[in-house]
Amino acid sequence: MPVANNELNTPPAVVLLSGGLDSATTLAIARDQGFACHAIAFDYGQRHRAELDASLRQAKALGALSHRVVHVDMNQFGGSALTDFSIEVPEAHSQAGIPSTYVPARNTVMLSLALALAETLNSRDIFLGINAVDYSGYPDCRPEYIAAFEHMANLATKAGVEGTRFRIHAPLIDMSKADIIRTGTGLGVDYSLTVSCYQASPDGKACGHCDSCALRAEGFAAAGIADPTHYVKG
Repeated sequence: MPVANNELNTPPAVVLLSGGLDSATTLAIARDQGFACHAIAFDYGQRHRAELDASLRQAKALGALSHRVVHVDMNQFGGSALTDFSIEVPEAHSQAGIPSTYVPARNTVMLSLALALAETLNSRDIFLGINAVDYSGYPDCRPEYIAAFEHMANLATKAGVEGTRFRIHAPLIDMSKADIIRTGTGLGVDYSLTVSCYQASPDGKACGHCDSCALRAEGFAAAGIADPTHYVKG
């Protein structure tokens, strides 16, 4: 859906906008770099669907030209605490290795659909907010994954074959959560509009106990910025 109608003469970019802190910062960075941004969010069967409403709020607040929600039913496969309600969301820092909140192939599926949108919009730039510092061990949040996907994108598309290369931007890849928050604050991101919790209530309130909540709270504390997160009482 359209969100704004300005910046029509600037280069277009597709921004994966989940509704969380990192993706909101990424949208602000893309906008600051002079791109006309088209936001794409995914309803993939996640238990924290409140993030989709947050995604639209951020798209409006940060001047995205459009906002789309793509439906991909990944909960029919299960295999993740985020898409299988029989698997409990782990408490903060309670698991070693790759946590159960990892969703198999999620970033690959989402980037592939973002790539399709980019090609139809005649955009060659895709932004996403993955982070290799506070990334919880997910294998598809590493720099080598981004490099591999970019290589594939330029092999597998008409635009790439014809010589107009795609670029996959991951501006947060080497940043701490505190640095992300400082950057976004400087670019005018209203973090009270974001939802990061893996088991947020329908109205977007955070549990305060999961890994995502812990990383977020630690980030605001380290940044020395007041945490605007809305928590479930009790």
